[in-house]
Amino acid sequence: KTSLSPGSLVVTEYLTRAGLMPYMEKLGFNVIGYGCATCNGSSGPLIPEVEDAIQKYDLTVSSILSGNRNFEGRVHSLIKANYLASPPLVVAYALVGTLDIDLLQEPISYDQDKGPVYLKDIWPPSEEIDQIIRKHVKPELFRAKYENIFEVNERWNALQVGVNPDYQWDSDSNYIQEPPFLQNIEYEVTPMQSIRGARPLVILGDSITTDHISPAGSILVKSPAGEYLKEIGVKPNDFNTYGARRGNHEVMIRGTFANVRLRNEMVPGTEGGVTNYTPTNQVMSIYEAAMKYQEHNQPTIIIAGKEYGSGSSRDWAAKGTRLLGVKAVLAENFERIHRSNLVGMGVLPLEFPPGESWRSHGISGFETFDILNIDDHIQPRQMITILATRQDQSTFTFQAVARLDSRVEIEYYRHGGILQMMLRKFIADIN
Repeated sequence: KTSLSPGSLVVTEYLTRAGLMPYMEKLGFNVIGYGCATCNGSSGPLIPEVEDAIQKYDLTVSSILSGNRNFEGRVHSLIKANYLASPPLVVAYALVGTLDIDLLQEPISYDQDKGPVYLKDIWPPSEEIDQIIRKHVKPELFRAKYENIFEVNERWNALQVGVNPDYQWDSDSNYIQEPPFLQNIEYEVTPMQSIRGARPLVILGDSITTDHISPAGSILVKSPAGEYLKEIGVKPNDFNTYGARRGNHEVMIRGTFANVRLRNEMVPGTEGGVTNYTPTNQVMSIYEAAMKYQEHNQPTIIIAGKEYGSGSSRDWAAKGTRLLGVKAVLAENFERIHRSNLVGMGVLPLEFPPGESWRSHGISGFETFDILNIDDHIQPRQMITILATRQDQSTFTFQAVARLDSRVEIEYYRHGGILQMMLRKFIADIN
C-alpha cells in the first residue's frame, strides 16, 4: 500500500509544477491528506486479505516511510517493523515491493532487455535536484497558499463562535471536554507524605516510548476508548485517532497504556493494554484495573526498565498516567522530557541505583510498596527507601533516587503538579 501525505499544500503545488505528480500517482502515491496522516495511523486500512493473513499466520510485516515516527503499531496496528528513510528511498522500496533486499548490491528490477537496473541507475544527481528546486520552489508559492488562509475554508468560517471571555464547555462534545486536573483543588497545600500500600499497575521492560504509554494512532473498536466512543454514539468510522481526540480526557485516559504492542510483564505472553488486577488475580484492561484501584483508594505505581519515556515528548503520556491514579514511576532511568513531564503532573519519578532493576530485586507484581522518606524536607535527588511486602507478608527493602532534580521541581510535586501551583499562585496574586 502506498500513500503520499505532504507537509502542506505548497508541496503538492511544487511537485505538480515540476511534473512529478503524474508519475507519483502512477506508482500509487496519491495525496491522501496533509501533515500527520500516514505516520499517525491515518492512511486507512490494509487490504482485508492482507490483514487476515497477518493475523492468521502471526506475521511480522514492515513499512517504510519518510515521516518522523517509526514506533511499532503506529503506522498501522498490525505493522510491527517500521523503517524511516528519505522520500526517494521510500519510492525505491515501493518499486521493489519488499524491504528484504540490499539496494546497494541487488537490482531493483530489469529493463526490456532483461538487464539489471540498480538504485544507482535511477537515483537523480544532486545537481538535477537543485535545479528543480531553484526552478519550482518559489516564495510566491507560499504567499499564494497562505496569504488568504483564513478565507479559503468556507465551512470553517461558517462555524458559530461564542464571544464569551471564558470558554463555554459543551458537555455533548466528544472531542473537547473539561479535564479534571483543577477540579476540587484546595487553596492550602497539604504536606507531602510517603506513598503506602501501592500496587504495580504494569511492569515494563526497556525502551518504553511515550507512544507505548499514550498512543497517537487509530482507536480500535475493541479497546476501552473504542467502547467508550460507541457508548456515546460515535460510529467506528468516526473514531478518528487518539491524537485528534486529545482534547477529551475520557478518551485519552482509556488510551493510556493501550498500545497494541505493549508488553506487560505482569501478564507474560500477551500484547496490548492488559494487566493483572492482583487483588483478585484477574486479567483485565489496564484502564479497568486502574479504575478498580481508585475505587478502593489503592495507590498504584509503574515499574519499568531503561529509557522509560523515550521518543516523542508527548504531554498525554504524563497526563494519562496521572489520571489513571499512578503515584510514582520506578524505572532504571528516564528520558529527560518525560521525567520532567511526570513531575509537572505530580507523579513521582523514582530511579533504581546503577546496576539494580526490578528483575534484580525479583519483583513479580504481586507486592505492595511503601515509598518512604517523602515529606516537605525532601532534597533534590534524595535517596529514599522503598519497603516491599510480598504476598506471604515477607518484606524486603531497597533504595531509589527521587528524581526531583531541583527546588522548583520539588515545589511542582508538593503542589500536586505545575497546573495546581500556577492556579494557587494566580489566586494569591489577585488577593
